[in-house]
Amino acid sequence: MNYKMLKGFLSFISLIAAVASSTHVPRKAYVVYMGALPKVQSHGVLEQYHHSLLANAVGDEELARKSKIYSYGRSFNGFAAKLLPHEAQKLAKEKGVVSVFQSTTRKLHTTRSWDFLGLSVAASHRNAAAESDMIVGLLDSGIWMGSPSFKDDGYGEIPSKWKGHCVTGHNFTGCNRKVIGARFFNLQEIDATINQSPTDEVGHGSHTSSTVAGATVDGASLYGIAGGTARGGVPAARIAMYKVCWNVGCTDADLLAGFDHAIADGVDIISVSIGGGLREFFEDPIAIGSFHAMAKGILTSCSAGNNGPGLTTVENSAPWIMTVAASTIDRDFSTVVKLGNNKKFQGISLNTFSTKKKMSPLISGGRAALPNHPNARWCDGGSLDKGKVKGKILYCLGSLDQEYTISELGGVGVIANLMNNTEVLAVTPIPATHLSSQDSDIVETYINSTQKPKAVIMKTTTTKTEAPFLAYFSSRGPQFIARDILKPDVAAPGMNILAANTKLATIPTGKHSTFDIMSGTSMACPHVAAAAAYLKTFHPTWSPAAIKSALMTTATPLKIGESQDELGAGAGQINPTKAVNPGLIFDLSRTSYISFLCNKNHYAGTALAILTGDSSFNCSAVTPNTGSDGLNYPSMYVPIDLQATAVSAVFHRIVTHVGSGPSTYKAKVKSPMGLSVRVLPEALKFKRANETRSFKVMVKGAVAAEGNVLLKASLEWNDSKHNVRIPILAFRS
Repeated sequence: MNYKMLKGFLSFISLIAAVASSTHVPRKAYVVYMGALPKVQSHGVLEQYHHSLLANAVGDEELARKSKIYSYGRSFNGFAAKLLPHEAQKLAKEKGVVSVFQSTTRKLHTTRSWDFLGLSVAASHRNAAAESDMIVGLLDSGIWMGSPSFKDDGYGEIPSKWKGHCVTGHNFTGCNRKVIGARFFNLQEIDATINQSPTDEVGHGSHTSSTVAGATVDGASLYGIAGGTARGGVPAARIAMYKVCWNVGCTDADLLAGFDHAIADGVDIISVSIGGGLREFFEDPIAIGSFHAMAKGILTSCSAGNNGPGLTTVENSAPWIMTVAASTIDRDFSTVVKLGNNKKFQGISLNTFSTKKKMSPLISGGRAALPNHPNARWCDGGSLDKGKVKGKILYCLGSLDQEYTISELGGVGVIANLMNNTEVLAVTPIPATHLSSQDSDIVETYINSTQKPKAVIMKTTTTKTEAPFLAYFSSRGPQFIARDILKPDVAAPGMNILAANTKLATIPTGKHSTFDIMSGTSMACPHVAAAAAYLKTFHPTWSPAAIKSALMTTATPLKIGESQDELGAGAGQINPTKAVNPGLIFDLSRTSYISFLCNKNHYAGTALAILTGDSSFNCSAVTPNTGSDGLNYPSMYVPIDLQATAVSAVFHRIVTHVGSGPSTYKAKVKSPMGLSVRVLPEALKFKRANETRSFKVMVKGAVAAEGNVLLKASLEWNDSKHNVRIPILAFRS
């Protein structure tokens, strides 16, 4: 065999091997993102084009048809398909493709709050007619139509701008004048047991929906806990639910489908309490969807994540997204335990049981241990003697959901040593309370020194507390995709929030509750979505950036526990009523964000031309943004490089006067010793509304070459009527 024949034979063998190996590699779901919609093509023509691209990549028409999952084409261009890695790589090289990325599975970030934010019942009805025309779209786990929060009594006709639909299904017979639209997306069919329906089976989507726009419900509580009137921030607004999350999670393909429909359906605000880690913007379905929403004048509010208190854990960090941290409110919960010696200790939990002050025998995990189980003090599963546990309250070290173990063994209660206070409360299957380490030591001493120790755990009651603080679990910055932008943007109540539940989910006691208490940035996100909708009723022509600016510059600074909480607090906790009249706004357009992306080298080139839908687009023709961050953002952040000994940054900003008549704003700077913040000019004069003025902020200072550095400053523009606050932060970890 000569060389040419040998070479051909080896190539043939390699081809056969590649084909054979590909049959053993499972096809995985990918998203092929293709930017803006073409100006003239119909959805049908787009679907045909998607098929031709896919057929070319896989090499077979029939296989292409079987591999296709979905075509996006209502608000942006792209498709989802089951691909092999080399097919995905081939598609990524096609002209007209911005990115190709695997469809991963994301997770949900899981009524006193509105009064605490200053949005009283009276305030929420200030603009009821415009509010009734407001439509909030939620991408979530569905909605339970049987909740009183979603009754449509007194609601008028559905807004004429609404173009969406209501899809029925299992346990979901239809919508009403309150919940005007509902769809579900399970494109990858990730769970064969799923009931195909917009109905909420876990409670998350009902909770977030009612937080945004739930109707007023008197006498709401969780079995008597947190009793009062439940209502959404914009109770007259309409709800559109896009179910993209199931028991196993929320896929990228489904998320993009939800955005694709919500934008085209005519929603005014989008709320997304979902995350899945930081990714490049155009490989992230939430960044992609929210970008196209922004281009249509729709603000997207997203949860920041629940991976705090660790740094660099913030998610949903694209600058066109409103990224929301979770803060506390001035309501707390107390669960008292009384010992047989009449001593009482105040703990925390959500104990829905009323024990009528009846004492039960009390024993520690160590004394109820099976032989040779040293971890019994923690009440670990398999470490306790059922005979010693049955009918008793157990004292356990730590707080690791021992209530379930004790309940299964016939125990009647748990007193846990809360060694690390994570602040997150959950309903327990039996009476329980979590005490401080100091009080826990006293309880343990009582058990060890008393012949027949006993105790009773009281039902949880509501108490007042100092607030707002950043929630322990709320994700912190900085973020490294757009490292010059401070994220999260703002904070909102996300701790122990009472809102609607689904009848298809039970609380840990095994009972159903019409309302449930949940914590997470998932709960904070819809507060901001509602605040944005409220603001839009007063300023319907404002851009998403203008609404974001008003909420940020009027926010209330959080009370700071640990210094690094500053990296998770954003501009502070929103104040919706104050945001209606912010004085000045920092506005941004789609072009501003495109220019910002042009400044990021890895986003330049043909990808941005496809993104804009303009084949002639070129970054060189775009006026470059100036300053350290290159964006007219309502906050300023200076990342300090490793081993740097100086802080130096310049920020260029433009503000629009949205007050009435002539006004003069004067700059006021607050900065720590060693950090210079200089503003030019020091005064901004406006003759009339809607005028713009520019200013420059120069930040300088010296820092040590090693170690953590966190410097906090602020700039306030004041005209005696308005106080426009811009946070300034410099940090090195």
